[in-house]
Amino acid sequence: MSKGRLEAFSDGVIAIIITIMVLELKAPHDTSLASLRPLLPAFGSYVMSFVYLGIYWNNHHHLMQAVSKVNGKVLWANLHLLFWLSLVPFVTAWVGENSVSAWPMALYGVVLLCAGTAYFILTKVLVAHHGAKSTLAKALGRDTKGLVSQAIYVAAIPLAFLNPWISYALYVAVAILWLAPDPRIERNLPRSE
Repeated sequence: MSKGRLEAFSDGVIAIIITIMVLELKAPHDTSLASLRPLLPAFGSYVMSFVYLGIYWNNHHHLMQAVSKVNGKVLWANLHLLFWLSLVPFVTAWVGENSVSAWPMALYGVVLLCAGTAYFILTKVLVAHHGAKSTLAKALGRDTKGLVSQAIYVAAIPLAFLNPWISYALYVAVAILWLAPDPRIERNLPRSE
């Protein structure tokens, strides 16, 4: 079956997730700049989550460029990814409301870990559907960046109970790692004139 509906649905869901997150940011009733200070933790968690969702949207888009078709397994794997991404607004709000506390920061990491795992599963299901010699399989190769990210999440979750700021810094580090677009797929796609 065609990949178009999967792409459109995924784009729509990610757009809704971002919209839900921004609606959680409440404007102060005071007009002074000082009234924005209590909102800084919520805004910081929003920015980090927005960047993460942007990274997932960008990588999902690139992934779909190397895909010619989907099947039921791919649809379910994609829904699995979207499920974990749909929890991002909840953990974002919890972190923002509690000024970087242990349990919210740990749960934030669990959601990131599960989203990363779901993305990995999606890539494996797509490779299985397209074959080990497909452009997608060649492009993905070993996912070192993905494995490093997962290892950092696994470390950051328990570290949240030692010092939540360490976990926060590790999540920011993973986001920075992924801000540089992953060129593997673009390198392996045929160039159009």
